[in-house]
Amino acid sequence: MDRIKDVAAKDAGGEVTLNGFVNSIRKGKNNSFIILRDPSGLLQCVSKNGEPAFDTASSLTRESAVEIKGKISKDDRAIGGYELKITGINVYGIAEPYPLKKGHNKVFLFNNRHLWFRSPRVTAIMKVRSTVFEGIHEFFTGEDFYEIQSPSFVGGSVEGGATLFETEYFGRRAYLTQSWQLYAEAMVNSLWKIYTIAPSFRAEKSKTWRHLTEFWQAEAEMAFYTNKDAMDVEEALVKSVLRKVLDKNARELDVLKRDVSILKKSIETPFRRIRYEEIIDMANKKGLSLNYGSDLGSDEERAITHDEDSPIFSINYPRKLKPFYHKLDPDDETHVLCNDLLAPEGYGEVIGGGQREDSKEKLLKRMEEEKLNVEAYNWYIDLRRYGAIPHSGFGLGVDRLVTWICKLPHIMYAVPFPRTPRRLYP
Repeated sequence: MDRIKDVAAKDAGGEVTLNGFVNSIRKGKNNSFIILRDPSGLLQCVSKNGEPAFDTASSLTRESAVEIKGKISKDDRAIGGYELKITGINVYGIAEPYPLKKGHNKVFLFNNRHLWFRSPRVTAIMKVRSTVFEGIHEFFTGEDFYEIQSPSFVGGSVEGGATLFETEYFGRRAYLTQSWQLYAEAMVNSLWKIYTIAPSFRAEKSKTWRHLTEFWQAEAEMAFYTNKDAMDVEEALVKSVLRKVLDKNARELDVLKRDVSILKKSIETPFRRIRYEEIIDMANKKGLSLNYGSDLGSDEERAITHDEDSPIFSINYPRKLKPFYHKLDPDDETHVLCNDLLAPEGYGEVIGGGQREDSKEKLLKRMEEEKLNVEAYNWYIDLRRYGAIPHSGFGLGVDRLVTWICKLPHIMYAVPFPRTPRRLYP
């Protein structure tokens, strides 16, 4: 099967067979002009009155599914600079009047996401998304990580009980996973460098532009790595993915009208590492009124990173702002050894990571402070009882990374079929 993107390689008059959808059609008395669409692009196809395929071409409707045969000719006036002169059409399915037109609001479009998915812009986003996943896998395998999976049903929380999706599990309570991290800390003792790409679930009733209830994370865990080592890996990962997207998706970024200068600069520039207190000062200089100990949400991070032209690390948060498993800073136990990678242009956090607490006594004390059921985590505490090692890890929000790379107005656009507190359809 031929593809539209390959027609330029055909000799003038070369014959092709293309499958696709009718993106648009203009019918005249003497000619029918069809803009055919496949995953690789658009192509103008023409049938003239009196030719065998003219009646069939004239019967087509927008979004009809067809196979078109014809001969390629150079035409600088046509989309992509080529035109196909139709010699035959096989109709797979005639489309009924298509409900999507220009000017629909976001709610209507997401209610019809199953149809909106066909648009060139959504197609471009999904291609970038695919490249991001590919780039993540390539980076980790190139760095000798093992890909490992963990359960989706879990018995305890990672980020906090208030954001757990609870389900009945054969007479017991279970929850949809928020992260693989606790299990990764067990597996890292065997393999030392591991990663996964998997969905996570958080029952946050947040309506911000960067939150979903189901989202994809690329997570990594590394034995004998410090928080600083983890940041080195995170920075290298993001830069590697950016390089791959710029190399593979130039056409898609052009469709999205993405200014790639920021992406290029992010590859070339070392990511600054800024302590939490300095981040608060940065925020207040930008007009916010934050106290030391304030958490950073989407609005605060948007303000902090709005004028940045490459990602920055926000490091060493107060212990009360981070979960129990973060290692206390040995120089100041009111803080923990952690990092958040904040994307520029107002996009904020795309990675959260840090060094894990390897002291059983300190871990138990933190769990007591957070009023966790220690018995539910007994297997996790075993990891400190029997040969604890220093280790670090992180979670990359893949959907958030795609949102920034494509410069999208909302994370929902970066996901094939997004899930939010209000959206379960389609």
